[in-house]
Amino acid sequence: MKKILIILDGAADLPNKILKNKTPFESAQTPNLDFLAKNGQLGLMYPLNKKTIPSSANSLVALFGNDPKKCQRGVYEAIGAGFNLKRGDLALRTNFATIDNLKSKKLIDRRAGRTLTTKESNQLAESLNKEISLPCKFEFKSTIQHRGALVLRGGHSDNISNMDSGWSGNNKANQFKFLEPLDNDPDSKYSANLVNKFLHQAHQILSKHPVNKARIKKGLFPANMILTRGAGSELPKIKPYKSWMSINSMPLEVGIAKLSKMKNFPCKIPKQSSIDIYDHLYKLLNKKIKHSIRTLKRNHKDFIGCYIQIKETDLPGHDNKPLEKKKMIELIDKKFFSFIKKAAIKHEWKVIVTCDHSTPCELKGHSNHPVPVLVYNPKEPIVDHAHRFNEIEARIGSLRTFLGKDFLEKVGLNR
Repeated sequence: MKKILIILDGAADLPNKILKNKTPFESAQTPNLDFLAKNGQLGLMYPLNKKTIPSSANSLVALFGNDPKKCQRGVYEAIGAGFNLKRGDLALRTNFATIDNLKSKKLIDRRAGRTLTTKESNQLAESLNKEISLPCKFEFKSTIQHRGALVLRGGHSDNISNMDSGWSGNNKANQFKFLEPLDNDPDSKYSANLVNKFLHQAHQILSKHPVNKARIKKGLFPANMILTRGAGSELPKIKPYKSWMSINSMPLEVGIAKLSKMKNFPCKIPKQSSIDIYDHLYKLLNKKIKHSIRTLKRNHKDFIGCYIQIKETDLPGHDNKPLEKKKMIELIDKKFFSFIKKAAIKHEWKVIVTCDHSTPCELKGHSNHPVPVLVYNPKEPIVDHAHRFNEIEARIGSLRTFLGKDFLEKVGLNR
């Protein structure tokens, strides 16, 4: 049987006043997801555990049957961005960000306002690669929007701290810290100092860059700092899915797919040419849906499983835009799950739908709340107590409440 795993990134939420005390899933009109729910099973899942706030990286690593404690996001991001890594190369996930100055360490916006165009980010990256001087070879890549990856070549320690203060859901953090070694090993101290040297030079270059001077004149946040997190220096040994396909384009998800031995079919992401991030996101979402449908039609017979992650639903949570999240969920249901429903019935696909974490709009960040899980098997339709795909109905589903480490067994992906 074909197995289709669809992860709606950060779509799970909490009741919101703007939505009449409903979650975006509850408020949205989702007839196709609801059909799958009525004829399938629902449950609630804590991606890691009841106390830990997941990142997309450690949550995905766990859901595919691996140890989330060993997740080194920088490696996945770098592989997904096209780097060829050797053992000892230090890889880090990065953000273009806006700070006040190095003395105050005040963090104004960890994503430079989400208004950085593709042209701007590429110009900034080019300058950093040309002008920064380090005692080792390095390469910095701008990937998508404010995101990037940094790789320092050679033998380095990854036992160093994160600089990015917002990755763990700490939304009140308004200061950053430079990297520190996490042990007494001289290699860890050297690696932390090496990255800090890169960051100090990056700030000096970015602060004077014509791109940022022009952004300030337009009233936009300058991308005058690089934030780093998820240091890794070894390729992880993770569970293989050689008979699976992946339809993903974001570096993290591409990296996980590649290292899991999946065949990835990326969607070419259009360049962001304006500062209207949501106009760009809807273009991305529509293109991703069309590409996913086309790819499934052409290739589903060659694989036993398919992994698809829809990233766009996460951003309205970070930006406290519940109406936008609801709108995206409805668009995905109408344009994507209408196809999935028909194809699942026709080809007898087993469909699993969930979220990698909750990103409540009112919190503007990830949280440790559980996420809904849906399993639809056209060969074995089950009359569940739940009838809609949302956080509330999932509480009474027959899958009950479980942890991410039990995900594969619960939804039957390990059989």
